[in-house]
Amino acid sequence: MREGSPLLQAIAHPGWGEPLHRQLLVLAASVLLGLLVGAVVERRFTASTWKGALGAALRHGVGLPLVALLALQLTRHASRDLQRAELLKVMLPVLAVWLLARVAARAGQRVLADPHSARWLTWVVRICAGLGLLLYLTGALPEIIEALDAVSVHIGPQRLTAWTLLRGVVSVAVTLLLALWLSSLIEARLLDSPLDINLRLVVSRLVRAAVFTVALLTALQMVGIDLTVLGVFGGALGVGLGLGLQRIAANYVSGFVILLERSMRVGDNVRLDTFQGRIQDIKTRYTVVRSSGGTESIVPNEMLISSRIENLSYTDPNVWFSTVVSVAYGSDVEQVLALLARAAATVPRVVDQPGPSAVLSNFGADGLEITVGFWIADPENGTLNVRGAVNLALWRALREAGIEIPFPQRVLHWAGGAAPGAGAAQSGLGA
Repeated sequence: MREGSPLLQAIAHPGWGEPLHRQLLVLAASVLLGLLVGAVVERRFTASTWKGALGAALRHGVGLPLVALLALQLTRHASRDLQRAELLKVMLPVLAVWLLARVAARAGQRVLADPHSARWLTWVVRICAGLGLLLYLTGALPEIIEALDAVSVHIGPQRLTAWTLLRGVVSVAVTLLLALWLSSLIEARLLDSPLDINLRLVVSRLVRAAVFTVALLTALQMVGIDLTVLGVFGGALGVGLGLGLQRIAANYVSGFVILLERSMRVGDNVRLDTFQGRIQDIKTRYTVVRSSGGTESIVPNEMLISSRIENLSYTDPNVWFSTVVSVAYGSDVEQVLALLARAAATVPRVVDQPGPSAVLSNFGADGLEITVGFWIADPENGTLNVRGAVNLALWRALREAGIEIPFPQRVLHWAGGAAPGAGAAQSGLGA
């Protein structure tokens, strides 16, 4: 451990600036305040009991290290003696590393769908932050910074060192991690609000883009990079969009147009060419459509703007279906029509208003063809199953009423007399 290490100073001279018991009291008060605030936050959003809220705040809550860090920092500025207190100086980076690890865990859980990837991100952040904290406490960090600062390159009038690059990478990573966590919190709150689903998606996308932009610019300013160079990058990006990325840009713009116009919403049933399904999500570049058979289609947003799309639930979520059944020509048509309409109404997924209807649609070769139409309100749950249930109900109703469903019949007329083999058959009978 180096002679000038903060940890060694805190151990050797714990009472510098303030007595040790007062420093411990300030530290305990800050941690206790963080625990109380963290428990209140967990009780408000995640836990159902105060005991569970305290446990959540201790195990993985962000409020505990965040409030403790802020309280300790504000308390230190209350007097010069507290600012010189070595123990409180050491505890500030410890609380900051603790907060960073908690934020990384929460951000990974909210953004990464794979739990293994979330745990990997958490462990990487913990190891890197812990290593940096260890180098700081042992006093080795200043020498490492001096060595990295000696390695430099000149880009025009600007001197770029290895320490500047490392600090820039760390600053960008930390700020983007905080932005990721903050945007996920805001997005979750917006998606749970009573606003229109399309408006919630638009606001959440804009908030995420704004938070990430501010975080990136803040990180670059912290490193000391001149933001005027971004003007050159912006011009190059504009040229790239105009030449090679225009389709991608069109998809992004189309995504916002769809969300703002509300021509299609999450949950709508749409038909694209021969593919029909329910809109699962509207991303900024594409839309996910899931069919009743479980197949998911990734549709570019530009196609939804420029092509003809049938929205089956644009103004009404109900969808109409029909099935055809034949009865014998000698049947009582009025009785059959009423019987089939009542039978279709017994299927649970068939809505009552508007109710099922049955009409005589055609005089077929084998019998009277009757079309039974019905409405359902949940086509996302499948259409083949409800059609089969309706057909089964119609068959049972006709069988119980004794109404004949005719088989296909064909009458053959032989030219020039009896059918071949008829005479032989009659001779055999006579013998």
